[in-house]
Amino acid sequence: MAEKVKVKDVCFELCEPIITGLGYELVEVAYQKESNGMNLIFYIDKEEGITINDCETVTKAIDDVLEEANPTNDSSYTLVVSSLGIDRPLKTNRDFDRNVGKEIEIKFYAPHPTLKKKAVEGVLKGYDEENITITCGEEDVVIERKLVAFVSPVLKF
Repeated sequence: MAEKVKVKDVCFELCEPIITGLGYELVEVAYQKESNGMNLIFYIDKEEGITINDCETVTKAIDDVLEEANPTNDSSYTLVVSSLGIDRPLKTNRDFDRNVGKEIEIKFYAPHPTLKKKAVEGVLKGYDEENITITCGEEDVVIERKLVAFVSPVLKF
Protein backbone atom coordinates (compact mmCIF):
# COMPACT_ATOMS: atom_id res chain seq x y z
CA MET A 1 0.00 0.00 0.00
CA ALA A 2 1.37 3.43 -0.91
CA GLU A 3 2.16 5.80 1.93
CA LYS A 4 -0.27 8.69 2.23
CA VAL A 5 1.47 11.88 1.12
CA LYS A 6 1.07 14.74 3.59
CA VAL A 7 -0.15 18.12 2.36
CA LYS A 8 2.68 19.94 4.17
CA ASP A 9 5.33 17.75 2.51
CA VAL A 10 3.88 18.29 -0.97
CA CYS A 11 3.71 22.04 -0.38
CA PHE A 12 7.28 22.17 0.95
CA GLU A 13 8.64 20.37 -2.13
CA LEU A 14 6.54 22.46 -4.49
CA CYS A 15 7.27 25.90 -2.98
CA GLU A 16 10.77 25.59 -1.51
CA PRO A 17 12.55 26.33 -4.84
CA ILE A 18 10.32 29.37 -5.43
CA ILE A 19 10.88 30.75 -1.94
CA THR A 20 14.63 30.08 -2.07
CA GLY A 21 14.75 31.80 -5.46
CA LEU A 22 13.31 34.93 -3.82
CA GLY A 23 16.15 34.92 -1.26
CA TYR A 24 14.33 33.37 1.69
CA GLU A 25 14.69 30.12 3.57
CA LEU A 26 11.59 27.94 3.88
CA VAL A 27 11.95 26.60 7.40
CA GLU A 28 8.73 24.67 7.81
CA VAL A 29 5.25 24.14 6.39
CA ALA A 30 2.29 23.33 8.64
CA TYR A 31 -1.24 22.28 7.67
CA GLN A 32 -3.41 22.54 10.75
CA LYS A 33 -6.86 23.31 12.05
CA GLU A 34 -7.30 26.73 13.64
CA SER A 35 -10.39 28.57 14.88
CA ASN A 36 -10.98 29.92 11.35
CA GLY A 37 -10.68 26.49 9.69
CA MET A 38 -7.70 24.81 8.04
CA ASN A 39 -4.53 26.88 7.67
CA LEU A 40 -1.62 26.19 5.35
CA ILE A 41 1.28 27.99 7.03
CA PHE A 42 4.67 28.68 5.45
CA TYR A 43 7.36 29.73 7.95
CA ILE A 44 10.13 31.69 6.22
CA ASP A 45 13.37 33.32 7.31
CA LYS A 46 16.28 35.42 6.08
CA GLU A 47 19.38 36.76 7.77
CA GLU A 48 17.95 40.26 8.36
CA GLY A 49 14.65 38.95 9.70
CA ILE A 50 11.21 38.87 8.11
CA THR A 51 8.91 41.84 7.48
CA ILE A 52 5.25 41.98 6.51
CA ASN A 53 6.40 42.91 2.98
CA ASP A 54 8.45 39.69 2.82
CA CYS A 55 5.37 37.68 3.78
CA GLU A 56 3.33 39.45 1.10
CA THR A 57 6.02 38.82 -1.55
CA VAL A 58 6.11 35.10 -0.79
CA THR A 59 2.32 34.83 -0.62
CA LYS A 60 1.99 36.35 -4.09
CA ALA A 61 4.72 34.07 -5.46
CA ILE A 62 3.21 30.79 -4.23
CA ASP A 63 -0.54 31.44 -4.26
CA ASP A 64 -1.14 30.62 -7.95
CA VAL A 65 1.23 27.63 -7.80
CA LEU A 66 -0.69 26.18 -4.85
CA GLU A 67 -4.02 26.88 -6.53
CA GLU A 68 -2.92 25.00 -9.64
CA ALA A 69 -1.33 22.08 -7.75
CA ASN A 70 -4.37 21.68 -5.46
CA PRO A 71 -2.45 19.95 -2.62
CA THR A 72 -5.51 19.90 -0.34
CA ASN A 73 -7.67 18.11 -2.93
CA ASP A 74 -10.24 20.95 -3.09
CA SER A 75 -10.47 21.35 0.71
CA SER A 76 -10.60 25.02 1.62
CA TYR A 77 -7.76 26.58 3.62
CA THR A 78 -6.27 29.93 4.55
CA LEU A 79 -2.76 30.57 3.20
CA VAL A 80 -0.48 32.10 5.83
CA VAL A 81 3.15 33.14 5.35
CA SER A 82 4.92 33.99 8.59
CA SER A 83 8.17 34.23 10.50
CA LEU A 84 8.83 31.89 13.41
CA GLY A 85 10.01 34.95 15.38
CA ILE A 86 13.29 35.75 17.12
CA ASP A 87 12.75 33.01 19.68
CA ARG A 88 12.04 30.39 17.02
CA PRO A 89 13.12 26.85 17.78
CA LEU A 90 16.33 25.52 16.25
CA LYS A 91 15.28 22.95 13.66
CA THR A 92 17.57 23.13 10.66
CA ASN A 93 21.34 22.84 10.42
CA ARG A 94 21.35 26.50 9.41
CA ASP A 95 19.59 27.35 12.71
CA PHE A 96 22.24 25.45 14.65
CA ASP A 97 25.07 27.03 12.63
CA ARG A 98 23.74 30.52 13.43
CA ASN A 99 23.64 29.72 17.14
CA VAL A 100 27.05 28.11 17.71
CA GLY A 101 28.67 30.08 20.54
CA LYS A 102 25.29 31.36 21.79
CA GLU A 103 23.24 30.32 24.79
CA ILE A 104 20.44 27.84 24.08
CA GLU A 105 17.83 25.95 26.07
CA ILE A 106 17.22 22.26 25.47
CA LYS A 107 13.99 20.66 26.67
CA PHE A 108 13.68 16.90 26.93
CA TYR A 109 10.71 14.57 26.46
CA ALA A 110 11.40 13.19 29.96
CA PRO A 111 13.98 14.02 32.60
CA HIS A 112 17.44 13.43 31.12
CA PRO A 113 18.85 10.12 32.42
CA THR A 114 22.16 11.65 33.55
CA LEU A 115 21.28 15.29 34.18
CA LYS A 116 17.99 14.38 35.94
CA LYS A 117 16.36 17.53 34.51
CA LYS A 118 13.61 18.20 31.92
CA ALA A 119 15.55 21.20 30.58
CA VAL A 120 19.08 22.53 30.50
CA GLU A 121 20.74 25.76 29.33
CA GLY A 122 24.23 26.15 27.98
CA VAL A 123 26.34 27.58 25.17
CA LEU A 124 26.03 25.63 21.91
CA LYS A 125 29.47 24.26 21.15
CA GLY A 126 28.61 21.93 18.27
CA TYR A 127 26.21 19.40 16.84
CA ASP A 128 25.85 16.53 14.41
CA GLU A 129 23.00 14.27 13.33
CA GLU A 130 23.08 12.32 16.61
CA ASN A 131 24.29 14.73 19.32
CA ILE A 132 24.26 18.32 20.53
CA THR A 133 27.23 19.55 22.58
CA ILE A 134 26.77 22.45 24.99
CA THR A 135 29.02 24.04 27.56
CA CYS A 136 27.44 24.29 31.02
CA GLY A 137 29.72 26.29 33.27
CA GLU A 138 33.16 24.77 32.68
CA GLU A 139 31.91 21.39 31.50
CA ASP A 140 30.99 20.19 28.00
CA VAL A 141 27.85 18.08 27.93
CA VAL A 142 26.96 15.82 24.98
CA ILE A 143 23.23 15.29 24.59
CA GLU A 144 21.65 12.68 22.34
CA ARG A 145 19.25 14.34 19.89
CA LYS A 146 16.73 11.50 20.22
CA LEU A 147 16.09 12.67 23.81
CA VAL A 148 15.49 16.29 22.77
CA ALA A 149 11.96 17.63 22.38
CA PHE A 150 12.81 21.28 21.71
CA VAL A 151 15.83 23.56 21.29
CA SER A 152 15.52 27.34 21.40
CA PRO A 153 17.77 30.36 21.84
CA VAL A 154 17.94 32.01 25.26
CA LEU A 155 16.92 35.64 24.80
CA LYS A 156 18.29 38.28 27.15
CA PHE A 157 17.15 41.87 26.97
